[in-house]
Amino acid sequence: MVKFNHYNFNVLDLEKSLAFYEEALDLAPVKEKRDPDGAFILVYLGDGTGGFTLELTWLNGREEPYNLGEGEFHLAFTVDDFDEMYEKHKAMGVICYENKEMGVYFIADPDGYWIEIVPEEEM
Repeated sequence: MVKFNHYNFNVLDLEKSLAFYEEALDLAPVKEKRDPDGAFILVYLGDGTGGFTLELTWLNGREEPYNLGEGEFHLAFTVDDFDEMYEKHKAMGVICYENKEMGVYFIADPDGYWIEIVPEEEM
């Protein structure tokens, strides 16, 4: 049997990213790994409902933004109250693209990764 485990985003400012994911999506750290020499920190965020996590990787000394290619990949979350979440993200100023015909929108995290927000009934 194969099960999803985690997805990774490399981040430049771990504290800023942790604050963003907590505020925007109510994700909280569930596990952390630190290199003994300080080369990296891995923080796994969970939604409290399952085992799938978002791994945030911080690399010591990295200062230049990560190359996200053409930005065609993304992570998606379903939400119970789409309209409430939309207003929250609009107030945060993080909505980067809306597809009203499909009934979804995207937010961007501090490093420019796109996250799709999908109403629960669409899944």
